[in-house]
Amino acid sequence: MFHLVTSPTISQSESTITDSAFEVTVKRDAIPWRIFNRCTSILDSLFGFAAVIAALAVCSVIPVLNFLSLGYLLHVSGTVARTGRMRDGFIGVQKASVMGSMVAGIWLVLWPVRIVSGFWKDAELIAPGGSTAAGWHVALIVVMGFTFLHIAWACIRGGKLWHFLWPAPIRFLKWLRAPEKFENIQNVTAAYILNLRLPFYFWLGLRGFLGALIWLSVPVGLLLVSTKLPAVGAALLALPALLLLLIVATHLPFLQTHFAQCGRFEAMFEWRVVRSRFRRAPLAFWLALLVTLLFAIPLYLLKIELTPRELAWLPSLIFVVFIFPARILTGWATNRALRREKECHWITQWLGRLAIMPVALIYALVVYLSPYLSWNGAFSLLEQHAFLVPAPLMAL
Repeated sequence: MFHLVTSPTISQSESTITDSAFEVTVKRDAIPWRIFNRCTSILDSLFGFAAVIAALAVCSVIPVLNFLSLGYLLHVSGTVARTGRMRDGFIGVQKASVMGSMVAGIWLVLWPVRIVSGFWKDAELIAPGGSTAAGWHVALIVVMGFTFLHIAWACIRGGKLWHFLWPAPIRFLKWLRAPEKFENIQNVTAAYILNLRLPFYFWLGLRGFLGALIWLSVPVGLLLVSTKLPAVGAALLALPALLLLLIVATHLPFLQTHFAQCGRFEAMFEWRVVRSRFRRAPLAFWLALLVTLLFAIPLYLLKIELTPRELAWLPSLIFVVFIFPARILTGWATNRALRREKECHWITQWLGRLAIMPVALIYALVVYLSPYLSWNGAFSLLEQHAFLVPAPLMAL
């Protein structure tokens, strides 16, 4: 009798658990849940990419730190050259999404502080030292305290945007009672900083900078000297300088990619390797060079007038936005050549060469005219944006 009574109970319990698990699975696999996950993933990626662009733009105009910006861009090109997938060039976007989400979340959370601060300032203007102004001042201190606590808790939880939108007070109380909570925060922060690989990017950017500087020293040096000569002498010296700049400009982006791909500094001078790869993918090389050189021209145009100090970040931001896809395309063109065992037909090779010449010629002419158009005069020749960071020598 006991056995007959308990069996249905166990069966019913098991059925309930199974149904409950099935309901949870169905809910998490439902279309609204998938749409929500997809949207949050896209939002995180956008925050991450914006954070990467902003970080590169800031680093590119700060002496010494600009090597980090150049090293990251070279690593992007080298990674795409190794894998052949353009999406692999978006390095560190997921890590940077944390910083991007934090910036967006803090900006949202600070709105109550801004509003209360505005009320307090208005009250001070109307009745300085009055009770109303004193009350709003106390309210501002209280709101600032809660806001700071909310920001700190959101960052501890992971820094995602929804962490700033919902404070999760019950979880906060449980966290306060957890042991070794501050040690965990320290360990997570240290691991996050180490994963940024800043020494790697700095060393890669420094070597890439020195290699490009060696290549550019002769043509840019001749152009600098020509600006100090009379018209006839300047023209005679500028002609070989432009020819050398044409040769360097058509090889240097791919030499930098080759260097970033293999990690050897000597690879910056293996120009025969680049020419061999060009013969296997001439049209891809032409497209990558077209984007690289033409996307560098707008920065020369921004140098016509002196940029106000408060807008000094604008040229560097434009530099990163334009040069990032150029680096990805350079890596893609290199990988396309690596995947082909045979050289293209000689007609295709010559079509690629003929298509490259006007692109390189336009870039060389812009560089030649830059001392006469730029606010910095002859020093603008040192700002080779297509291969270096904005104003690398002047920033250093």
